[in-house]
Amino acid sequence: MRHVVLHALAHGLAPADVYGRISDFRRYPEYSDTFREVYVEPPLPDGSTVSEWTVEFRGGLMRWRERDTYSPETYSLAFEQLSGDFQTFEGSWRCEPRDVGTLVVFTAAFDLGIPSLAEILDPVAESTVRANIARVLRGLADAEVIDEHATAARG
Repeated sequence: MRHVVLHALAHGLAPADVYGRISDFRRYPEYSDTFREVYVEPPLPDGSTVSEWTVEFRGGLMRWRERDTYSPETYSLAFEQLSGDFQTFEGSWRCEPRDVGTLVVFTAAFDLGIPSLAEILDPVAESTVRANIARVLRGLADAEVIDEHATAARG
């Protein structure tokens, strides 16, 4: 499974403001052409939502449905794929106060489910995830990426 972690700093914005912007998935296509469509269903009784994503990847489209679980009291949210083109796709967003604004931490773990092509496709998918999240953060909160890394766990 591939793991991506990205840290970004949103200068002059409070965690609640950044969290509210990040939680507005419908706006993501405004900030990156790669996000073709994001549809968010009405909230479930527990406050979570199900969202449907269509994203460009290597000249084609990837689609998936995910459950999004919001924790406004900690300015965090988690997502987990319910169905779609990934074998596994899950992660989280967290907003933490800093003297100069808000630190945003994005994490994702994914497996495309194609072991024979993992060495070729996983780095491309990882790069695509990082680039798209960075674009969205710049657009939503004028945030700058300050650290990013990825790891691949085999097994």
